[in-house]
Amino acid sequence: MHPRNIVAPHTAAADRADPETSRAKLRVAFVLVPEFTLTAFASFVDALRLAADESDRSRPVDASWTLLGEDLKPVKSSCGVDVRPWQTFADPDDFDYIVVAGGLLRGSHRVGAATIEFLRRAARQNVPLVGICTGSFVLARAGLMQGFKCCVLWLHLDDFVREFPDVRVTADQLYVADGQRLTCAGGTSVTHLAAYIIERHLGIAPAIKCLRILVEDAPLPAAAPQPLADTFATVEHPRVRRAIRLMEQGLGWSVSIADVAAALHMSVRQLERDFHDSLGRSPQAVLLELRVSHVRWLLGSTHLAISEIAQRCGFADTAHLSRVFRKSLGCTPSAFRTETYGTRHRPARALQL
Repeated sequence: MHPRNIVAPHTAAADRADPETSRAKLRVAFVLVPEFTLTAFASFVDALRLAADESDRSRPVDASWTLLGEDLKPVKSSCGVDVRPWQTFADPDDFDYIVVAGGLLRGSHRVGAATIEFLRRAARQNVPLVGICTGSFVLARAGLMQGFKCCVLWLHLDDFVREFPDVRVTADQLYVADGQRLTCAGGTSVTHLAAYIIERHLGIAPAIKCLRILVEDAPLPAAAPQPLADTFATVEHPRVRRAIRLMEQGLGWSVSIADVAAALHMSVRQLERDFHDSLGRSPQAVLLELRVSHVRWLLGSTHLAISEIAQRCGFADTAHLSRVFRKSLGCTPSAFRTETYGTRHRPARALQL
């Protein structure tokens, strides 16, 4: 069989489709894992629906989709809503992509042997596999992520690394398209991964159309950063937790440690003792880490100039920001923006902060 290429607009598989969808240029099958995330599945299938037809008529003209399962029993989502597969497993070669919708990690442990074998068969037949939400865990447990880079939500990064130490993984971007494996963080990143696939097969206009109907301005690139992770979620000291929240909330107006201490009705010295007791670090070091993380987010998510980002994140000037950023990440902010997003990348929207 001729190997598939994920950017190919069509394959001979479409000729074997049902008559009403035989003209579809993009054919997608969904496999729902027990306790899958309903929003992830709905976001992807709705993007296909909106791109497949004129206006909002929802006919599977340019794109078609189906739900596959070991049997036709309903699959319960993480919010309790049941979704019934439309058909049992078919020939993987009948589809351009097979999308695995994950959700709660405990659900992905209950994937049946027939599902795993179907996914492995699809891989052998060079059908691109897509993992949305925690679908990446399902693919990795089936041994199908070896040699591929994977994207997971920052919340699940530690779980993934512990279970799959030999798989390359990232949690600082929206999605990864690595050959015939495509994975994303979940949430709204599912919509942008779907738009990426739609653009490759149907063109940019349907991709933009579906995003705008879903109230997204334009496609975001794969390297666009995930929202800031709650790095200090495990901190137990109540004053330290409140202090970190105040730091996060004050990043846009250059909050100082003295400001935080005053808001908590305590001295800077006492705040420093609490941080050292709880984290083994000073509040100044934590604030600097939060500022650098915020800079990274602004570099990929806004049109702001480096000088304005420096001002908004509490740095004295561009030179000060560059020194700190280089020490933390090994490059300047401008080099990071170019290397990560490319010279032609322009963020989809200019945030009003």
